[in-house]
Amino acid sequence: MSKNRKTKNDIILAVIVIAVAATGLLLLNIFRTEGTFAVVKVDGKETERYPLSVNTEVVIKTQNDGKNTLVIEDGKAFIKDASCPDKICEGHSKISFKGETIVCLPHKVVIEIVADNSENELDVVV
Repeated sequence: MSKNRKTKNDIILAVIVIAVAATGLLLLNIFRTEGTFAVVKVDGKETERYPLSVNTEVVIKTQNDGKNTLVIEDGKAFIKDASCPDKICEGHSKISFKGETIVCLPHKVVIEIVADNSENELDVVV
């Protein structure tokens, strides 16, 4: 009898966890906003800011002759080519919503999507 009760409780817990996760994903999709700029940061410092409304291809030069090719096309940003050994940033999906990022750890490059007024917005409310 105790084993059946334990299994029933496990199922209830799993359903609750799945429901909370699904609700969170739904809310994230409802409230996400389109970005307007792709901000390039190298070693933590902003180096460039490109509008997502203009198709662009830019080579980002980093330390030790590293290179990442950022492409902005149809309002989405992605890394087309990278000289880093793992090339994880090349495999990342295209980004266009505020807060999305592409990171190249070997080159210390971060591409972040921001909105027009993101400099005046709060990151977190406690």
